[in-house]
Amino acid sequence: MATCPECEFDEIETADYEEGDTFSCPECGKNLVVVGADEVEIAGDEDEDLDDDDDEEEDLEEDDEDDVDEDDEDALDEEEDLDE
Repeated sequence: MATCPECEFDEIETADYEEGDTFSCPECGKNLVVVGADEVEIAGDEDEDLDDDDDEEEDLEEDDEDDVDEDDEDALDEEEDLDE
């Protein structure tokens, strides 16, 4: 038997599951994953990775904005060269 790390329900039967299997806690409904014999963790580490991907997308958007600024500066430099 395993214990839910969320609600501490300690009567979770894991005998029918293999390592890596996911299921819901019968008490609180939290998604859990079997990590070992009679050991479970909250499933959702993948969600955290998705959050990291969102951060990377925001960084890419900021980089794109920087590229536009550099292009504008290049265009201004070219205009100044033409004026001279």
